[in-house]
Amino acid sequence: MPSVDLETFETLLVLVIGAMVGSFLNVVIHRVPLGESVVSPRSRCPHCRHEISWWENIPVLSWMLLRGRCRGCGAAISFRYVLVEILAALLAGLLFSRMGPSGEFLFFTYFALNLLALIYIDLDHQLLPDRLTLSGLVIGLIGAPLVSPDGLLTGFVFALKGVLVGGGLLFGVAWGYEKATGRQGMGGGDIKLLAIIGAFLGWEGALLSLFIGSLAGSVIGVALMVFRGADGRLALSFGPFLAIGAYGTLFWGPQLLEWYFGSLRL
Repeated sequence: MPSVDLETFETLLVLVIGAMVGSFLNVVIHRVPLGESVVSPRSRCPHCRHEISWWENIPVLSWMLLRGRCRGCGAAISFRYVLVEILAALLAGLLFSRMGPSGEFLFFTYFALNLLALIYIDLDHQLLPDRLTLSGLVIGLIGAPLVSPDGLLTGFVFALKGVLVGGGLLFGVAWGYEKATGRQGMGGGDIKLLAIIGAFLGWEGALLSLFIGSLAGSVIGVALMVFRGADGRLALSFGPFLAIGAYGTLFWGPQLLEWYFGSLRL
């Protein structure tokens, strides 16, 4: 029987745990916007209220064994549940491959998975709940000093600058837009989300995330207008685009900045 080296075993374990956390994120995504507890009651089918047993709740595998159907009533189970589990596993696996078993890995994995939950909640409800944004902000401010290689004070200043620049920038944009038009533009949730991004990625990371998110939002908005006939008043949730920008910054931030400033010198 071929042996498995420790590094491979650890990576597989992280992927499995990531998928399990992804299963919990599905509960968070469904219940938090409704103001419900994420602990009780146990998961149930939304159609027939069939209580889901442990073997029906194994990430990815149970969906495949049940052929995407509820065992109680046969209603279809959205593939999105599996997608969240897979994405959570991949995010955790990618971060582990870069950071290894460390506090930094736990810190940024929390950040990445919190973003994943916020993406789906915003897509479903056009809402970024305080239970996730404010808790993320607190953990960012507390955790950044603990994982900073430059010490507690430097790490805290790094996070605080990110919060002030990220949140302050969007707050200023929202305030200016409302004063100029009399209409609310940027939501408070988006402001808090960019503040969280700043706490984890610093003020430069917040600005880069905003740039990438705005670019992605513009491209998708134009595509929807062209292919679906939507007009310029089409309302798109900005939270998912900010999260995309944050992912890009988290995984490729230094390379993107180097490419951008290098292109300016040409």
